[in-house]
Amino acid sequence: MIVFRYLSREVLITLSAVSAVLLVIIMSGRFIKYLAQAAQGALDPGVLFMIMGFRIPGFLQLILPLGLFLGFLLAYGRLYLESEMTVLTATGMSQQRLMAYSLAPALLVALLVAWLSLGLAPQGVGQVARILNEQDALTELDTLVPGRFQALKGGGRVTYTETLTPDRGELGGVFISEKRVSRQDGKDRGIGVLVAEKGRQEIQSDGSRYLILQNGYRYDGNPGKADYRIIHYETYGVLLPKPEIVSEIGEREAVPTSELFASSDPRYHAELQWRLSIPLLVFVVTLLAVPLSRVNPRQGRFLKLLPAILLYMAYLALLIAARGQLDKGRIPMWLGLWWVHGLFLAVGLLLLYWEPLRLKWAARRDAREVAHG
Repeated sequence: MIVFRYLSREVLITLSAVSAVLLVIIMSGRFIKYLAQAAQGALDPGVLFMIMGFRIPGFLQLILPLGLFLGFLLAYGRLYLESEMTVLTATGMSQQRLMAYSLAPALLVALLVAWLSLGLAPQGVGQVARILNEQDALTELDTLVPGRFQALKGGGRVTYTETLTPDRGELGGVFISEKRVSRQDGKDRGIGVLVAEKGRQEIQSDGSRYLILQNGYRYDGNPGKADYRIIHYETYGVLLPKPEIVSEIGEREAVPTSELFASSDPRYHAELQWRLSIPLLVFVVTLLAVPLSRVNPRQGRFLKLLPAILLYMAYLALLIAARGQLDKGRIPMWLGLWWVHGLFLAVGLLLLYWEPLRLKWAARRDAREVAHG
């Protein structure tokens, strides 16, 4: 039990460190993406941390298997490098016993991943979809921040207001710059600039919203040229476009797992197999990692790290590709994603038993040579 606790502690500590680093990297990239949408006025900055919080289970369900895989490689690789594994082998620690000890932390991680994949992740995706749908119903005025220039429509419109009431009903010191494009031929017709002393939002009967500007000027023309015009107005209406939010979340990802079991839709069955495949991935990568972590102290602990990561990437890429083919109906549902797990399970068994078999064959060969000599 002392050896078991020692090995499990080394693996779990390394798993936690690697998973934390990977989670920070992935969340940083996604947060920058959502932050860019908030800067463009497509998202309310107040919901950014809510979105990231709901996305964490979805990130972790894919990070934890990779973290466990790297945890075995790094932790066991250090033990081989410092000859601790040699001492354990001399006291009777075989590869099969080491694999049995390794399955305990793998079972713990698999249960956690199953909880995330089958329960928390779909709920989180559903909450993110709800938030994005609410944000998609917002207009330019709902996301406007006083004292800051805000670009919308791919940078085609820039809006600024000096003051804004708490209920966002009244604006003061309004500036709007927008590119003018001809409806007939689509050619650029210059820039239109609107300035107004104040403005207010008005909702029409069809649901469309307008910004009603009062006591201002409109400037139309091309910068650097003299062909421009100035119009003074007392009241001017500007249609407020809805922000366009691009979401990478699919409809099936938010469906509860219980509904996937009860559905006869092939697409839902493909999603169910994917969710079940992620916990199964944990056990297969454990079978791959234990023999791959075996290194010669003279070669260094990182010798097999790159080939091992490439093997894991091939596993995950093939699994994703098979999922896409399963969605299109090109793979029978009974075969599904299981053949990918079976293929890499065979690779893991080959790696696990190759070295003992090679040593046994070498011993028999040496014995025959001694007998004939």
